[in-house]
Amino acid sequence: MDHLTPNPDLYNVAYQAEDFQGMPYRYVGSSGLRSPAIGLGTWKFGFPDTGDGARSDEQTALQILDRAHELGVLFWDTANRYNAASGNSERIIGRWLGVNPGRRRDVVLATKTHGGMDGHTPNHSGLSRLQITESVKASLARLQTEWIDVLWFHRFDPVVPIQESLETVADLVSQGKVHYLAVSNFTADQVRAYLEVSEGISRRTRPIAVQNRFDPLNGEVLPGVLQVCADQGLAFVPYSPLAQGLLTDRYLDANKVGPGDRLHDEGIEIDPAQIAVVRQLGELAQAWDLRISQLTLAYLLTLPGMGTQIPSSSTPAQLETNAAAGRVHLSEQQCDAVARVLGREC
Repeated sequence: MDHLTPNPDLYNVAYQAEDFQGMPYRYVGSSGLRSPAIGLGTWKFGFPDTGDGARSDEQTALQILDRAHELGVLFWDTANRYNAASGNSERIIGRWLGVNPGRRRDVVLATKTHGGMDGHTPNHSGLSRLQITESVKASLARLQTEWIDVLWFHRFDPVVPIQESLETVADLVSQGKVHYLAVSNFTADQVRAYLEVSEGISRRTRPIAVQNRFDPLNGEVLPGVLQVCADQGLAFVPYSPLAQGLLTDRYLDANKVGPGDRLHDEGIEIDPAQIAVVRQLGELAQAWDLRISQLTLAYLLTLPGMGTQIPSSSTPAQLETNAAAGRVHLSEQQCDAVARVLGREC
Protein backbone atom coordinates (compact mmCIF):
# COMPACT_ATOMS: atom_id res chain seq x y z
CA MET A 1 0.00 0.00 0.00
CA ASP A 2 1.19 3.52 -0.82
CA HIS A 3 1.13 5.35 2.51
CA LEU A 4 2.53 8.60 1.07
CA THR A 5 -0.34 9.43 -1.28
CA PRO A 6 -3.75 10.58 0.06
CA ASN A 7 -6.50 8.05 -0.64
CA PRO A 8 -10.03 9.50 -0.41
CA ASP A 9 -11.46 5.96 -0.51
CA LEU A 10 -10.08 5.48 3.00
CA TYR A 11 -11.29 8.76 4.44
CA ASN A 12 -13.73 8.42 7.36
CA VAL A 13 -13.43 4.66 7.77
CA ALA A 14 -15.31 3.29 10.79
CA TYR A 15 -13.48 3.78 14.06
CA GLN A 16 -13.82 0.05 14.68
CA ALA A 17 -15.37 -2.51 12.35
CA GLU A 18 -17.31 -5.56 13.54
CA ASP A 19 -17.58 -7.23 10.14
CA PHE A 20 -16.35 -6.90 6.56
CA GLN A 21 -18.50 -7.15 3.43
CA GLY A 22 -21.29 -8.36 5.70
CA MET A 23 -19.22 -11.26 7.06
CA PRO A 24 -19.24 -11.44 10.88
CA TYR A 25 -15.87 -11.62 12.61
CA ARG A 26 -14.94 -13.30 15.89
CA TYR A 27 -11.86 -13.21 18.11
CA VAL A 28 -9.41 -16.06 17.62
CA GLY A 29 -9.45 -17.63 21.05
CA SER A 30 -8.42 -15.18 23.75
CA SER A 31 -6.09 -13.28 21.40
CA GLY A 32 -6.76 -9.85 19.94
CA LEU A 33 -6.81 -11.21 16.39
CA ARG A 34 -10.19 -11.22 14.68
CA SER A 35 -11.15 -13.62 11.92
CA PRO A 36 -14.24 -14.07 9.71
CA ALA A 37 -16.71 -16.75 10.72
CA ILE A 38 -16.12 -18.48 7.38
CA GLY A 39 -12.65 -18.79 5.93
CA LEU A 40 -11.16 -20.70 3.02
CA GLY A 41 -9.09 -23.87 2.93
CA THR A 42 -6.72 -23.81 -0.04
CA TRP A 43 -5.49 -27.39 0.21
CA LYS A 44 -6.18 -28.15 -3.43
CA PHE A 45 -4.94 -24.91 -5.06
CA GLY A 46 -1.98 -25.47 -7.35
CA PHE A 47 -0.80 -26.41 -10.80
CA PRO A 48 -2.35 -29.79 -11.64
CA ASP A 49 -0.67 -29.83 -15.06
CA THR A 50 2.68 -30.22 -13.24
CA GLY A 51 1.50 -33.35 -11.42
CA ASP A 52 1.14 -31.81 -7.97
CA GLY A 53 -2.28 -33.40 -7.39
CA ALA A 54 -4.12 -30.09 -7.08
CA ARG A 55 -7.82 -29.87 -8.00
CA SER A 56 -8.06 -26.12 -8.71
CA ASP A 57 -5.72 -24.62 -11.28
CA GLU A 58 -4.32 -21.10 -11.10
CA GLN A 59 -7.10 -19.39 -13.05
CA THR A 60 -9.87 -20.99 -10.99
CA ALA A 61 -8.04 -20.45 -7.70
CA LEU A 62 -7.49 -16.75 -8.42
CA GLN A 63 -11.18 -16.36 -9.26
CA ILE A 64 -12.04 -17.99 -5.93
CA LEU A 65 -9.68 -15.66 -4.07
CA ASP A 66 -11.17 -12.63 -5.84
CA ARG A 67 -14.65 -13.69 -4.80
CA ALA A 68 -13.47 -14.50 -1.28
CA HIS A 69 -12.35 -10.90 -0.86
CA GLU A 70 -15.68 -9.63 -2.16
CA LEU A 71 -17.55 -11.80 0.36
CA GLY A 72 -15.29 -11.18 3.35
CA VAL A 73 -14.03 -14.77 3.39
CA LEU A 74 -10.60 -13.60 4.43
CA PHE A 75 -9.05 -16.25 6.63
CA TRP A 76 -6.95 -18.10 4.05
CA ASP A 77 -5.49 -21.35 5.30
CA THR A 78 -2.65 -22.99 3.43
CA ALA A 79 0.52 -25.00 4.10
CA ASN A 80 3.93 -25.22 2.54
CA ARG A 81 3.37 -28.92 1.78
CA TYR A 82 0.16 -28.35 -0.20
CA ASN A 83 0.19 -30.07 -2.78
CA ALA A 84 2.73 -32.90 -2.97
CA ALA A 85 5.18 -30.83 -0.86
CA SER A 86 5.32 -28.46 -3.83
CA GLY A 87 4.56 -25.14 -2.16
CA ASN A 88 2.13 -24.45 -4.99
CA SER A 89 -0.86 -23.47 -2.85
CA GLU A 90 1.34 -20.80 -1.26
CA ARG A 91 2.51 -19.70 -4.70
CA ILE A 92 -1.08 -19.25 -5.92
CA ILE A 93 -1.91 -17.07 -2.91
CA GLY A 94 1.34 -15.20 -3.44
CA ARG A 95 0.39 -14.39 -7.02
CA TRP A 96 -2.93 -12.98 -5.81
CA LEU A 97 -1.19 -10.87 -3.16
CA GLY A 98 1.36 -9.74 -5.72
CA VAL A 99 -1.42 -8.33 -7.89
CA ASN A 100 -3.32 -6.94 -4.88
CA PRO A 101 -0.66 -5.57 -2.52
CA GLY A 102 -3.05 -3.00 -1.06
CA ARG A 103 -5.30 -5.80 0.21
CA ARG A 104 -2.69 -7.67 2.22
CA ARG A 105 -3.94 -6.32 5.57
CA ASP A 106 -7.45 -7.51 4.67
CA VAL A 107 -6.34 -11.14 4.68
CA VAL A 108 -5.67 -13.23 7.78
CA LEU A 109 -3.05 -15.49 6.23
CA ALA A 110 -2.17 -18.81 7.83
CA THR A 111 0.42 -21.35 6.73
CA LYS A 112 2.22 -24.30 8.28
CA THR A 113 5.62 -25.72 9.04
CA HIS A 114 6.94 -29.14 10.08
CA GLY A 115 6.83 -31.52 7.12
CA GLY A 116 9.74 -31.98 4.73
CA MET A 117 10.09 -29.09 2.27
CA ASP A 118 12.62 -27.66 -0.14
CA GLY A 119 15.19 -30.41 0.38
CA HIS A 120 15.82 -33.99 1.43
CA THR A 121 17.99 -33.84 4.56
CA PRO A 122 16.71 -34.46 8.10
CA ASN A 123 17.10 -30.71 8.72
CA HIS A 124 14.40 -29.97 6.14
CA SER A 125 11.65 -31.18 8.48
CA GLY A 126 10.64 -31.04 12.13
CA LEU A 127 10.38 -28.15 14.57
CA SER A 128 14.02 -27.28 15.17
CA ARG A 129 15.14 -23.65 15.24
CA LEU A 130 16.91 -24.12 11.89
CA GLN A 131 13.94 -25.72 10.15
CA ILE A 132 11.29 -23.32 11.43
CA THR A 133 13.36 -20.25 10.57
CA GLU A 134 14.27 -21.35 7.05
CA SER A 135 10.78 -22.71 6.39
CA VAL A 136 9.22 -19.36 7.26
CA LYS A 137 11.67 -17.57 4.95
CA ALA A 138 10.68 -19.86 2.08
CA SER A 139 6.95 -19.47 2.77
CA LEU A 140 7.26 -15.67 2.85
CA ALA A 141 8.96 -15.77 -0.55
CA ARG A 142 6.29 -18.01 -2.09
CA LEU A 143 3.48 -15.97 -0.52
CA GLN A 144 5.04 -12.68 -1.67
CA THR A 145 4.48 -11.11 1.72
CA GLU A 146 6.52 -9.77 4.61
CA TRP A 147 4.60 -11.52 7.39
CA ILE A 148 2.48 -14.54 8.26
CA ASP A 149 -0.53 -13.83 10.46
CA VAL A 150 -0.85 -17.35 11.88
CA LEU A 151 1.93 -19.94 11.75
CA TRP A 152 0.67 -23.46 12.40
CA PHE A 153 2.98 -26.18 13.66
CA HIS A 154 1.62 -28.87 11.33
CA ARG A 155 2.45 -31.79 13.62
CA PHE A 156 3.85 -32.32 17.11
CA ASP A 157 7.60 -32.97 17.20
CA PRO A 158 8.34 -35.58 19.89
CA VAL A 159 12.11 -35.08 19.67
CA VAL A 160 12.85 -31.36 19.52
CA PRO A 161 12.38 -29.64 22.91
CA ILE A 162 9.19 -27.59 22.98
CA GLN A 163 11.17 -24.70 24.44
CA GLU A 164 13.45 -24.56 21.37
CA SER A 165 10.47 -24.42 19.01
CA LEU A 166 8.67 -21.76 21.04
CA GLU A 167 11.77 -19.60 21.50
CA THR A 168 12.14 -19.62 17.73
CA VAL A 169 8.57 -18.39 17.39
CA ALA A 170 9.30 -15.62 19.89
CA ASP A 171 12.20 -14.48 17.70
CA LEU A 172 10.06 -14.55 14.53
CA VAL A 173 7.34 -12.52 16.24
CA SER A 174 9.88 -9.94 17.41
CA GLN A 175 11.18 -9.74 13.82
CA GLY A 176 7.68 -9.11 12.49
CA LYS A 177 7.72 -12.22 10.30
CA VAL A 178 5.03 -14.07 12.28
CA HIS A 179 2.24 -12.59 14.37
CA TYR A 180 0.66 -15.59 16.10
CA LEU A 181 1.40 -19.28 16.71
CA ALA A 182 -1.13 -22.09 16.39
CA VAL A 183 -0.85 -25.88 16.30
CA SER A 184 -2.36 -28.63 14.18
CA ASN A 185 -2.94 -32.36 14.60
CA PHE A 186 -2.09 -32.13 18.32
CA THR A 187 -3.59 -34.29 21.04
CA ALA A 188 -5.12 -32.71 24.13
CA ASP A 189 -2.01 -33.56 26.19
CA GLN A 190 0.27 -32.05 23.54
CA VAL A 191 -1.74 -28.83 23.51
CA ARG A 192 -1.54 -28.64 27.31
CA ALA A 193 2.23 -29.21 27.18
CA TYR A 194 2.67 -26.30 24.77
CA LEU A 195 0.52 -24.04 26.93
CA GLU A 196 2.55 -24.94 30.01
CA VAL A 197 5.94 -24.31 28.39
CA SER A 198 4.78 -21.07 26.77
CA GLU A 199 3.98 -19.66 30.22
CA GLY A 200 7.69 -19.69 31.04
CA ILE A 201 8.73 -17.92 27.82
CA SER A 202 6.33 -15.25 26.58
CA ARG A 203 2.67 -14.79 25.79
CA ARG A 204 3.69 -14.31 22.16
CA THR A 205 4.53 -18.03 22.07
CA ARG A 206 1.16 -19.15 23.43
CA PRO A 207 -0.86 -20.96 20.74
CA ILE A 208 -4.09 -19.15 19.89
CA ALA A 209 -5.75 -21.96 17.92
CA VAL A 210 -5.74 -25.67 17.14
CA GLN A 211 -6.50 -27.12 13.71
CA ASN A 212 -7.55 -30.76 13.92
CA ARG A 213 -9.79 -32.92 11.81
CA PHE A 214 -13.42 -32.71 12.90
CA ASP A 215 -16.86 -32.96 11.38
CA PRO A 216 -20.31 -33.48 12.95
CA LEU A 217 -20.68 -37.00 11.55
CA ASN A 218 -17.39 -38.42 12.81
CA GLY A 219 -16.49 -36.10 15.67
CA GLU A 220 -12.90 -35.44 16.70
CA VAL A 221 -10.16 -37.65 15.36
CA LEU A 222 -8.12 -36.62 18.42
CA PRO A 223 -10.71 -36.56 21.23
CA GLY A 224 -10.82 -33.91 23.92
CA VAL A 225 -9.08 -31.09 22.07
CA LEU A 226 -12.24 -29.06 21.46
CA GLN A 227 -12.91 -29.07 25.21
CA VAL A 228 -9.33 -27.97 25.93
CA CYS A 229 -9.82 -25.09 23.50
CA ALA A 230 -13.04 -24.05 25.20
CA ASP A 231 -11.42 -24.24 28.65
CA GLN A 232 -8.11 -22.57 27.78
CA GLY A 233 -9.21 -19.84 25.38
CA LEU A 234 -8.01 -21.29 22.09
CA ALA A 235 -10.01 -21.39 18.85
CA PHE A 236 -10.69 -24.83 17.39
CA VAL A 237 -10.45 -24.56 13.60
CA PRO A 238 -11.60 -27.87 12.10
CA TYR A 239 -10.34 -29.14 8.80
CA SER A 240 -12.72 -31.15 6.60
CA PRO A 241 -15.72 -29.75 8.53
CA LEU A 242 -18.00 -30.94 5.73
CA ALA A 243 -16.70 -34.52 5.91
CA GLN A 244 -14.85 -34.24 2.59
CA GLY A 245 -18.01 -33.06 0.89
CA LEU A 246 -20.40 -35.64 2.34
CA LEU A 247 -22.22 -32.94 4.30
CA THR A 248 -23.52 -31.26 1.17
CA ASP A 249 -26.58 -31.65 -1.01
CA ARG A 250 -24.39 -33.42 -3.57
CA TYR A 251 -24.55 -36.80 -1.86
CA LEU A 252 -28.31 -36.97 -1.29
CA ASP A 253 -28.64 -38.71 -4.63
CA ALA A 254 -26.02 -41.43 -5.13
CA ASN A 255 -26.70 -41.38 -8.88
CA LYS A 256 -25.29 -37.86 -9.10
CA VAL A 257 -21.95 -38.83 -7.51
CA GLY A 258 -19.11 -39.40 -9.95
CA PRO A 259 -15.73 -38.14 -11.19
CA GLY A 260 -14.97 -34.71 -9.82
CA ASP A 261 -16.56 -35.44 -6.45
CA ARG A 262 -13.90 -35.67 -3.78
CA LEU A 263 -15.11 -38.84 -2.05
CA HIS A 264 -15.47 -40.58 -5.41
CA ASP A 265 -12.08 -39.46 -6.67
CA GLU A 266 -10.33 -40.52 -3.46
CA GLY A 267 -12.03 -43.92 -3.44
CA ILE A 268 -13.70 -43.41 -0.04
CA GLU A 269 -16.67 -45.66 0.67
CA ILE A 270 -19.79 -43.91 1.89
CA ASP A 271 -21.44 -45.34 5.00
CA PRO A 272 -25.21 -45.81 4.37
CA ALA A 273 -25.89 -44.92 8.02
CA GLN A 274 -24.16 -41.58 7.52
CA ILE A 275 -26.13 -40.94 4.35
CA ALA A 276 -29.30 -41.46 6.40
CA VAL A 277 -28.12 -38.76 8.82
CA VAL A 278 -27.25 -36.43 5.94
CA ARG A 279 -30.77 -36.88 4.56
CA GLN A 280 -32.28 -35.96 7.92
CA LEU A 281 -30.09 -32.87 8.02
CA GLY A 282 -31.26 -32.16 4.49
CA GLU A 283 -34.88 -32.17 5.67
CA LEU A 284 -34.04 -29.64 8.39
CA ALA A 285 -32.05 -27.52 5.97
CA GLN A 286 -34.85 -27.47 3.43
CA ALA A 287 -37.38 -26.47 6.10
CA TRP A 288 -35.13 -23.56 7.10
CA ASP A 289 -34.26 -22.54 3.52
CA LEU A 290 -30.64 -23.60 3.81
CA ARG A 291 -28.22 -25.96 2.14
CA ILE A 292 -26.86 -28.89 4.15
CA SER A 293 -23.38 -27.37 4.05
CA GLN A 294 -24.69 -24.06 5.36
CA LEU A 295 -26.60 -25.73 8.17
CA THR A 296 -23.51 -27.76 9.11
CA LEU A 297 -21.16 -24.78 9.20
CA ALA A 298 -23.66 -22.61 11.06
CA TYR A 299 -24.17 -25.36 13.65
CA LEU A 300 -20.42 -25.82 14.14
CA LEU A 301 -20.04 -22.11 14.81
CA THR A 302 -22.34 -22.47 17.83
CA LEU A 303 -20.15 -25.04 19.62
CA PRO A 304 -18.08 -23.82 22.60
CA GLY A 305 -14.44 -23.34 21.66
CA MET A 306 -15.17 -23.36 17.94
CA GLY A 307 -13.42 -20.85 15.70
CA THR A 308 -13.40 -19.93 12.02
CA GLN A 309 -14.58 -22.63 9.60
CA ILE A 310 -12.27 -23.30 6.65
CA PRO A 311 -14.11 -25.44 4.08
CA SER A 312 -12.39 -25.71 0.74
CA SER A 313 -14.05 -24.48 -2.44
CA SER A 314 -13.40 -25.68 -5.97
CA THR A 315 -15.52 -22.99 -7.64
CA PRO A 316 -16.61 -19.41 -6.84
CA ALA A 317 -20.22 -20.67 -6.61
CA GLN A 318 -19.26 -23.19 -3.94
CA LEU A 319 -17.48 -20.43 -2.04
CA GLU A 320 -20.62 -18.28 -2.17
CA THR A 321 -22.70 -21.11 -0.69
CA ASN A 322 -20.24 -21.63 2.15
CA ALA A 323 -19.86 -17.90 2.82
CA ALA A 324 -23.60 -17.51 3.36
CA ALA A 325 -23.32 -19.79 6.40
CA GLY A 326 -21.42 -17.10 8.24
CA ARG A 327 -24.54 -14.96 8.40
CA VAL A 328 -26.86 -17.75 9.56
CA HIS A 329 -27.98 -17.52 13.18
CA LEU A 330 -29.52 -20.73 14.47
CA SER A 331 -31.95 -20.58 17.36
CA GLU A 332 -31.52 -22.75 20.42
CA GLN A 333 -34.38 -24.93 19.19
CA GLN A 334 -32.76 -25.35 15.78
CA CYS A 335 -29.43 -26.28 17.37
CA ASP A 336 -31.20 -28.84 19.52
CA ALA A 337 -32.87 -30.34 16.44
CA VAL A 338 -29.53 -30.66 14.64
CA ALA A 339 -27.89 -32.20 17.71
CA ARG A 340 -30.64 -34.81 17.96
CA VAL A 341 -30.16 -35.83 14.32
CA LEU A 342 -26.42 -36.14 14.93
CA GLY A 343 -26.99 -38.12 18.11
CA ARG A 344 -25.16 -35.55 20.22
CA GLU A 345 -26.00 -33.98 23.54
CA CYS A 346 -27.82 -30.67 23.25
